[in-house]
Amino acid sequence: MIKNIKSLILVVVIFLSATSFGQTKKWTLEECVTYAVEHNISIKQSALDKQLSDISKKDAIGKFLPTVNAQASHSWNIGLNQNITTGLLENQTTQFTSAGLNVGIDIYKGLQNQNQLRKAKLSIISSQYQLTKMQEDVSLNVVNAYLQILFNKENLKVQQQQLSYDTKQLERTNELVEAGVIPRGDLLDVKATVASDNQRLIAAENALFLSKLSLAQLLQIDNFQEFDIVDAETTTQESAILMEDPKVIFDKAKETRTDLKIAQTNVQIAEKDVKIARGGYQPTLQAFYNFNTRAGYSDRVVGFTPNTNNPTSIIGYVDGTNQPVLQPNFSTILGKPDAVFNQFSDNKGQSFGLSLNVPIFNGFATRNNVFRSKIALDRSRIALQQQELDLERTVFTAYTDTKGAQKTYEAAVSTLEARQGAFNYAKERYEVGLMNVFDFNQTQTLFVNAQSEVLRTKYDYIFRTKILEFYFGIPIIKKQ
Repeated sequence: MIKNIKSLILVVVIFLSATSFGQTKKWTLEECVTYAVEHNISIKQSALDKQLSDISKKDAIGKFLPTVNAQASHSWNIGLNQNITTGLLENQTTQFTSAGLNVGIDIYKGLQNQNQLRKAKLSIISSQYQLTKMQEDVSLNVVNAYLQILFNKENLKVQQQQLSYDTKQLERTNELVEAGVIPRGDLLDVKATVASDNQRLIAAENALFLSKLSLAQLLQIDNFQEFDIVDAETTTQESAILMEDPKVIFDKAKETRTDLKIAQTNVQIAEKDVKIARGGYQPTLQAFYNFNTRAGYSDRVVGFTPNTNNPTSIIGYVDGTNQPVLQPNFSTILGKPDAVFNQFSDNKGQSFGLSLNVPIFNGFATRNNVFRSKIALDRSRIALQQQELDLERTVFTAYTDTKGAQKTYEAAVSTLEARQGAFNYAKERYEVGLMNVFDFNQTQTLFVNAQSEVLRTKYDYIFRTKILEFYFGIPIIKKQ
């Protein structure tokens, strides 16, 4: 008996575990935003741009360091050529190896290297702002998609409740028709109402599925068929942001909005480009150091011996006596080439110094670069002004839209209350036979539409409030 009880408990535990494991994870809004920030493709691309900016900074730092280059060559000379060891022209094949080392460093370059480093640092800041902006945009899109799912879920419940009520009404009407209390035409009207309810229910289910699909794709989730969110109760509370003046919100947005910071940083980058271009007018001073050595593989002269066959040769005559002037003839003694490393040591040479380059005329290239940089700077400044105007218009528009959404929601609630009362009154009259089914269906349809309108305006008001708070510097997701 005890063994059977233990087996039963084990089966129950396994069943509960399997049921828990099979449940679909439901995402909270904070989880959705966090996951999107970590996995969204656009954000990943912005993160790569940030890495490229870091590499550009390393390039700029590298310009302050010396350049060191080594070179080596080995050549074969075939035919009549001068032996570099004996200095004689010989028809032979010789080999020659050379090696060298060059070192150079900029001492002064019109402050171009310094401005390049400053520009690289600004580019890192700009790319970080770009990454932050992309994260903010994706977060707003996630919030909007999340709220859209909540709206569609509540709207689906309304349609299901309405279908359930009309189905019961259909059963009751059928009984009344069978009893001969009401005409059969009323039954057909109720059937048409139920059919319309089914259509609205299918449309609500499709809207819910598509809204889930939209958020799942935004989060880069492959298994979107099982994706779902937490069924949270979302309430509307009047935000303190609506108590602020739009001008105050705009001033706050100027301090926090990354769009404006990006435009401001781009102006600073353009200013550095102008300084870099102007550096081309100034002379450059470089220091250099060169080291070289060589080695040959031909026979070398190791000594001389008298020429016994022709011991002397005439090199001239004495004036007056015409007596010939003789010199002894010697033959060279050739030996094997010296060791390669000994030649490298004996033939090494060094040179160092300074190189000054003064630009005088280069076909207006520097001048045109300066003009192009100035035009780019003017464009950046104009873009900054336009960004400030756009931000001001956006903030004031968002404030007005939020105010309007609040009033629209309040009006929808009032309308729903009135439609609720009218529906309850019509229901009472219909049940006692004082209203026909057509008029009752019209009242019921208006009531259902009022419910949907309250839901729509509710989530529209919530989302617009989120946007306005975002411009005021309030985080999209408030950490608990």
